[in-house]
Amino acid sequence: MASDSAGKQTEKNHTFAQSSRHAWAGVCQVLKQERNMRFHLVAAVLAVICGWWLHISTVEWLWLALAIFTVISAEFTNTVVEALVDLIVRHHFDLNAKHAKDVAAGVVLCAASFAVVVGLLIFVPHLLKLLN
Repeated sequence: MASDSAGKQTEKNHTFAQSSRHAWAGVCQVLKQERNMRFHLVAAVLAVICGWWLHISTVEWLWLALAIFTVISAEFTNTVVEALVDLIVRHHFDLNAKHAKDVAAGVVLCAASFAVVVGLLIFVPHLLKLLN
C-alpha cells in the first residue's frame, strides 16, 4: 500500500476488510459532522418503531425501508457534493459552486418529501384504525 509523507493511504484498497473500514469511517464522519443526517437517522428510528408498534405489512416495510434509505443516500450524496465543492473553490463564493450545493440540497429535500408521503400513506390508515 502506497502512502504519502503523513502515512496516509493513496492507492486503492486491496481487501474487502480495508474497504469496509474506510466505508464505516465515512459513515461515522457523516454522523458526527452532519446535523441533518442525525435528524434523518432519528426520524428513521422513530418510523421503524412506529412500524413495529402498528404491525405494518411486509409491503409497507419495503416502502418504509425504501424511503429511509433514499433519504440517507441523498444526505450522503449532499455531503460529498458539499465537500468536493468546498475543496475546489476553497470556501470562496462561486455561482456554479452555489448551484451545485443548492441542487444537492434539493435532492435531499425531494427524498425527504418522498419519505413524508410514504410515512403518511403507511401510518395514517393504521392510526385511524386505532382511533375507531
